[in-house]
Amino acid sequence: MKEDFWHNRWQNNQIGFHEAKPNPRLLDYFHELDLKHKNRIFVPLCGKTLDIQWLLSQGHQVVGVELSDLAITQLFASLSLEPEITQSGELKHYHAKNIDIFVGNFFDLKPSILGHVDAIYDRAALVALPEDMRQKYAKHLIEITNKAPHLLLTYSYDQSLTNGPPFSVDQDMVQTYYSDHYTINLLGSEPVPNGLRGQFPSTQSVWILKP
Repeated sequence: MKEDFWHNRWQNNQIGFHEAKPNPRLLDYFHELDLKHKNRIFVPLCGKTLDIQWLLSQGHQVVGVELSDLAITQLFASLSLEPEITQSGELKHYHAKNIDIFVGNFFDLKPSILGHVDAIYDRAALVALPEDMRQKYAKHLIEITNKAPHLLLTYSYDQSLTNGPPFSVDQDMVQTYYSDHYTINLLGSEPVPNGLRGQFPSTQSVWILKP
């Protein structure tokens, strides 16, 4: 999947994956990460998700990475924050109080640039990637976060009926990507109301991954 695909989605406002409110599964299951005040949460491929605003409102720090400059410009506007913008390696770094977002290719993000994180919240990153990229993504995520605890959301559906993103990621796939480094537990699973894209039966699952 090429970078132009995502740039075009943002330019053309084809962002059905963007939710108009914080994700209910985040609100229901965030406590499972057992975090403390001011802990630093990593949100990969974050877009302009309102989940970031909710995490900040809970007294946490947020660090994210996103390919689209447009998405992050809109994110900071929605937060009413004026970021300081600098360059960190291959990535553009947007910084304001309690928030750091790196714009560019996820695989250019190094541990020395990311810094310490206490947890990962992955609502839309793993499922945004086709199968041939997911193993590489998971490996890099584990390396740069030093196996931080992980709240993961996935979809599962018959991919012969429709294709992603979001792609179908079932339990066996989650185990393949993460079981060498994490204990994996399913927190909840429920049908997607009206199905994926309003017509294809799909299930959304929430996982907690702990080292």
